[in-house]
Amino acid sequence: MKRIQHWIGGANAASTSGRTGPVFDPATGVRQAEVDLASGVDVDAAVATAKAAFAGWRAVSVSRRTEIMFNIRNLVSEHRAELAAILTAEHGKVPTDAMGEIARGLENLEFACGFAHQHKGGYTEQASGGVDVYSIRQPLGVVAGITPFNFPAMVPMWMFATAIVTGNTFVLKPSEKDPSAAVFLGELLKRAGVPDGVFNVVHGDKVAVDRLLEHPDIAAISFVGSTPIARYIYETGTRNGKRVQALGGAKNHMLVLPDADIDMAADAAVSAAYGSAGERCMAVSVVVAVGDAADPLVDAINVRLDKVRVGPGSDPDAEMGPLITREHRDKVVGYLDGARAEGATIVADGRGVRVPDANADGFFVGVSLLDHVRPGMKVYDDEIFGPVLSVVRVDTYEQALRLVNDNPYGNGTAIFTRDGGAARQFQFDANCGMVGINVPVPVPVAYYSFGGWKGSLFGDLHMYGPDGLQFYTRTKVVTSRWPDPATSQVDLGFPQNR
Repeated sequence: MKRIQHWIGGANAASTSGRTGPVFDPATGVRQAEVDLASGVDVDAAVATAKAAFAGWRAVSVSRRTEIMFNIRNLVSEHRAELAAILTAEHGKVPTDAMGEIARGLENLEFACGFAHQHKGGYTEQASGGVDVYSIRQPLGVVAGITPFNFPAMVPMWMFATAIVTGNTFVLKPSEKDPSAAVFLGELLKRAGVPDGVFNVVHGDKVAVDRLLEHPDIAAISFVGSTPIARYIYETGTRNGKRVQALGGAKNHMLVLPDADIDMAADAAVSAAYGSAGERCMAVSVVVAVGDAADPLVDAINVRLDKVRVGPGSDPDAEMGPLITREHRDKVVGYLDGARAEGATIVADGRGVRVPDANADGFFVGVSLLDHVRPGMKVYDDEIFGPVLSVVRVDTYEQALRLVNDNPYGNGTAIFTRDGGAARQFQFDANCGMVGINVPVPVPVAYYSFGGWKGSLFGDLHMYGPDGLQFYTRTKVVTSRWPDPATSQVDLGFPQNR
């Protein structure tokens, strides 16, 4: 059986722990590989390697680091088909979903290629007599990323692209459920010219995570995952003196006003709710139908569901693949099992989805639609992270907005309307970090930054873009004077401008 090892110092590295975890093909349910689970000793080795590489890497010129980043971008683009195949094999993504993930990751590599402009400091000549003041940004040192199973290529690219181009060295702890993409990226980075030790991968579970959080040589931690773990990462990391950005869960609402184009809104709801099998923190999981929009909208969504083709990534026509594990599949099914008892109407039930016989043991749940959902129901309150869309009916815009703003999560939200005034008011009113206007999944382009509010973000800075550059660097201000030595004198007073 295939064995997936760590990537340390530019080479595969066996674990010292003696522990491994299973890696499944979610479409068949077959155990296809074993992944090494790191011990604290393994994490220490990766961090020590990154620390040793830091001094040389931060001294590399900005132009050379930029050249290497262009090389990384080009190699990832050239090998996107191979990378997509890895995503399909271990995560279960259908080809269009896998290629879309890589495309969004490439955007972040491209932004990092232009970091030299964003990285510039400021300069003030003659701030005082013969005194100049300027600011520079410098790397932090060894930084770490802890990434989720749902985007095993894109989210690491959100992190390491900015981290290494600004002169840091990086230790990645990907999900142990689909670990091979991280190692493949490591191989591409080595080919691109990244020196050994600048990018490292340790696989593992809580043992690896806790060692990263407490390690004295880790300067910063980036995390994407569920809210309870994000809170733990933030509190533990900051208690150990680290800079932390921890992105948590979501319950994204899409408001549909009575004047909206119902067909457009239905298309958007289906795409946003069931893309990636609902396993994304920016999925729309609640449609809030306002007033007369409700009945036609539910009918329009339901009509579209029979056309969604569920199947394995080996099927070129499949639009939605399986969930990541059997346990998660069963958890999602459990929400559907309890929905009717809570008072919801099951309009479309994905529990009986049919897939090809060869995939009968795969972790599939079909598209599911629940109507007449209300706050207080588990299907509304919890982040299901699966292909389940709930419809909440309200009478007014104010009631709809209250649902968004009262929710403990604040990742993303969207509104569908033809009324520009209503849309502008919504972007002003909504307590969320990302807002879409007639756009259901408002993930920012790479030259903005990604992140939510409330329980969806712990830390001050969002992911990638300008916030990412700020997160992975720190400012140093230099005050200089080059006077005629004859003018030098002792002055015990507090410095003053003259």
